[in-house]
Amino acid sequence: MKILVLGSGVIGVTTAYYLAKDGHEVTVIDRQAAAALETSFANAGLIAPGHAYAWASPKAPSTLWKSLFKPDQALRLKLRADPKMWWWCWLFLRQCTEERARINTIRKLKLCVYSVACLNEVVKDTGVEYDALRKGNIYVYRSQESLDRGVDHMGILRDQGLEFEVLDRDAVSVLEPALAKVRSRIAGAVYSPLDQSGDALMFSRRLAAHCADKLGVRFLFDTAIKRIETSGDKVERVITAGGARHADRYVLALGCDSPILGRSIGLKLPIYPVKGYSVTLPTKTGKGALGIGGVDEDNLMAWCPLGDRLRLTSTAEFSGYDRSHRAKDFRAMFRAAKELFPDAADYDRPDYWAGLRPMTPEGTPILSYARYRNLLLNTGHGHIGWTLSCGSGKITADLVAGRTPEIDLEGMGYH
Repeated sequence: MKILVLGSGVIGVTTAYYLAKDGHEVTVIDRQAAAALETSFANAGLIAPGHAYAWASPKAPSTLWKSLFKPDQALRLKLRADPKMWWWCWLFLRQCTEERARINTIRKLKLCVYSVACLNEVVKDTGVEYDALRKGNIYVYRSQESLDRGVDHMGILRDQGLEFEVLDRDAVSVLEPALAKVRSRIAGAVYSPLDQSGDALMFSRRLAAHCADKLGVRFLFDTAIKRIETSGDKVERVITAGGARHADRYVLALGCDSPILGRSIGLKLPIYPVKGYSVTLPTKTGKGALGIGGVDEDNLMAWCPLGDRLRLTSTAEFSGYDRSHRAKDFRAMFRAAKELFPDAADYDRPDYWAGLRPMTPEGTPILSYARYRNLLLNTGHGHIGWTLSCGSGKITADLVAGRTPEIDLEGMGYH
């Protein structure tokens, strides 16, 4: 079967891998010059079932409201005259109940755990290297009060079988010696041993090379997608800057651009971009070097060692498709990082980046056929696309093959 995958981020590449493994003739199209140059380019790096909480929760509305007056909030809303933003926000607010937060978190966790297992199999099969760490991640709390809340919050993940440990400040120092010098500033942490980390850009590029060299996948870069043409209940062709492309099946994996292209063929995808900021720094050697990824929960700042680099990420900003950034946007994450691990990196040599996460109101992706019988959706992975990538690719291949996916996809379809 000929299959056309639209998008070459980590989602598109993993989808191409699984489809090609099934014996399909796969072509991947992207407007960029290489794989993973947008959302996957400089994301947090954490592969994190231990952080699988739905963003839509009873506390989220008040946090967004405060952000209108306090711009230093980690979750913030910038008002825009954009009907699509208001429609999405209305759908998001409908998910901000205790019951919906619980359901969405459980669904998200199950997909995370499944996807980590799929990732391990991909690595075993291909030997792809990507500065991976398989030591788990730690979620650090500055005060006893926030630690107690965090442990209580973890209950929903524990009840679903996720293993984790609660560490006091001394145990944190043993697990991550780089924090020993500042242990008086923290109360403790939650440690999730199933978690991993690694460079999504490196993984995507090397898996794409494996797909091209070993599985016959064709990648068409520098090829803008102009429109999708349909007839009746099927997609007939995709029109690109390089001409028309025909296939038996089509997979929409364009992240934040999925709803834009989808609207042209009558799809109303509940996906909106949420901007995130990251900075990559050269690491230092010695006692201050970090050996494990984690999150400063009180400041919502994540860190991830990537070989000789350190990645810091923070902020979820509802500001449309704006990818711009300024040095002051990174001040809060720098301050939090320097307080916890002042000797971990060369903070005078930052490489700044901002990208857009394709969020659904529920926080789970859309994995299903669309209204057209030969069009599949693999999009809307939000802030945790790297974690969900391999599982989502495997599920998409299962749907193409007519196999029943190994996990329940309730709530992850297109309606």
